[in-house]
Amino acid sequence: MENYLLVALVAFFCETVDSSLGMGYGTILTPVLLLAGYEPLEIVPLILFSEFITGILAAGLHHKKGNVKFTRDSKESKVALTLALCSIIGTISAVFISLSIPRVVVKGYIAFLLLIIGSTNMISFNKEHQFSWKKISMLGIVASFNKGLSGGGYGPVVTGGQLLSGLNGKSAVAITSLAEGLTCLVGVVSYLFLNQGFIDWYLGLALIGGALCSIPISVNVVKIISEIKLRIILTGMVFTLGLLTFVKTFSSLIRPENLPLVIVTVLITIPFGYVWGNNHGNPL
Repeated sequence: MENYLLVALVAFFCETVDSSLGMGYGTILTPVLLLAGYEPLEIVPLILFSEFITGILAAGLHHKKGNVKFTRDSKESKVALTLALCSIIGTISAVFISLSIPRVVVKGYIAFLLLIIGSTNMISFNKEHQFSWKKISMLGIVASFNKGLSGGGYGPVVTGGQLLSGLNGKSAVAITSLAEGLTCLVGVVSYLFLNQGFIDWYLGLALIGGALCSIPISVNVVKIISEIKLRIILTGMVFTLGLLTFVKTFSSLIRPENLPLVIVTVLITIPFGYVWGNNHGNPL
């Protein structure tokens, strides 16, 4: 029972971050539970299931609080649905590619993508970005591709990418909650069809209970925080997650003899973000 209570507390913290910033639940929770001794097949379907429930509920509360308008014909609803539908393409593609591509390449790719999006947001902070459905469709495919390959990288890419697609920060957070919830439903159904292993539903209840308790808090945080501050926080989170992913992935390479490689990577990333931020406003 003590273990389940601890899991609920961790889920509460992770979902508070996720529903407030549109990222962080799976990214933080998965490695914590693995370090606690759980096996991937024990936690992945339950994390997806809890993300489905909390994502849908968080999106509903964001709508109720006025952070976003999820009406039948609203642009926000159409964006969330487009992201969810495109996730099917990205996830299926990722399954086939993951069988032949090294994991270090996948992690490096995600780290580089987050650094690009974060640096582009920083450089083009005051630039007005023109909305387009093409950008949103590509965003859904890329983000779900990341999640299909590595189990993470959805929220940071979708939230940060929406800022570059012309949407405001509060709408981006709410749309990410809904789109990721629908995406996770696809993952849960796929798991139930492909794997008939034991599922610890008590662990699932702990995850869901802890995560649900955090949603009213995080939704109100988004409601009261100013748009400028929220965008600054979101941009900083995306870039930081990219940097941490890069360091974790290539920590064995960060040695004095490999310092030129690290410097070259930084010198490529920042100018690339600068060019896109000023000329196009979107790296996708």
